[in-house]
Amino acid sequence: MADFLGLGLTHYPLLAGTDEHMAGLLRWTLADPDVPEAEKDPASWSPEMRAEWGDDQGRTAAAGHRKALVENLARCREALDAFAPDVVVVWGDDQYENFREEVVPPFCVLAYDDLEVHPFSLMNERGSPNAWGLPDDMTFTLRGNRDWSRTLADRLIGDGFDMAYSYRKREGSHFPHAVANTQLFLDYPHAGTEFDLPILPITVNCYGQHAIARRGGLARFAEIETEQLDPIGPTPARCMQLGAGVARALRGEDRRIALVASSSWSHAFLNDKDWHLRPDTAADLELYEALVADDRDRWRRTTGAEIVRDGQHEMLNWFCLLGAVEELGMDLSWSTMVTTDVFNSNKCFAVFEPATVTPAT
Repeated sequence: MADFLGLGLTHYPLLAGTDEHMAGLLRWTLADPDVPEAEKDPASWSPEMRAEWGDDQGRTAAAGHRKALVENLARCREALDAFAPDVVVVWGDDQYENFREEVVPPFCVLAYDDLEVHPFSLMNERGSPNAWGLPDDMTFTLRGNRDWSRTLADRLIGDGFDMAYSYRKREGSHFPHAVANTQLFLDYPHAGTEFDLPILPITVNCYGQHAIARRGGLARFAEIETEQLDPIGPTPARCMQLGAGVARALRGEDRRIALVASSSWSHAFLNDKDWHLRPDTAADLELYEALVADDRDRWRRTTGAEIVRDGQHEMLNWFCLLGAVEELGMDLSWSTMVTTDVFNSNKCFAVFEPATVTPAT
């Protein structure tokens, strides 16, 4: 039999940088010449957004946002330490990192052994010093287990999922920051260097029709008007099915397994209808209320078109987790939502009560 713990957290890259740069994405958007001037004018913003922006473009508010995120990450780490897992399974998006034009799998098990990861590579590209004042080229070891990962992929294929798998990271590519930042943030006081649990990553093509078209990230509105969309990503319902499949594949293991969804929720730079200025907080709160109410059917009814409309692309990682905890009969024991208008994305944190599960007969 296996023991399971469920965790949901953020991998918000700007948390790895300094307060000076935490609102950098909004500043970048405000320089887009195709965003209407009236939308850029703080006088048109909500009182909450104006207060967060302040008279220093969010630099003062960044400290409070960081504090809230770090405290909630610490609560997730406390639950992880109390559970003492043998392995941490992480659902995280590949954001035009390991997978590019050559191939974009809907889901992929990264069957890697130990790997040296550069956690600050994204910060370096954006010109932001890291929050710890460490050397830019610092690395940590992300522990893996190729045999466990390969077995998981094999069982998923046997269960009807056409699961991709990878034995080697693409040369010269970033390791998916959704996974790397999971280690970085769960070991925030030590910048990920003292985290020694094996991580079994499963990448999800959260960016779907924008995976190549927007290179998994930022785009000016002039580019959006002429973009050639890619095929859509996996649907929310399929992500829940995949999560349930992972739970079935692992429930016969004699191990303690932590299941982690790694992402923020709605992202401003993906929320086209609001000019990339703010996340869709109303859409996030609707799903958060369903999470707290244990209304999995509301999550299951969510369509891929709604996810894209609301800038919630990366939430597909959470749909995988919800499918797994539903399959395992796990209950939500704690959660919170940190909302923002200025710091690109709303962040949800959750702990699902540990459960001991016997193999299916």
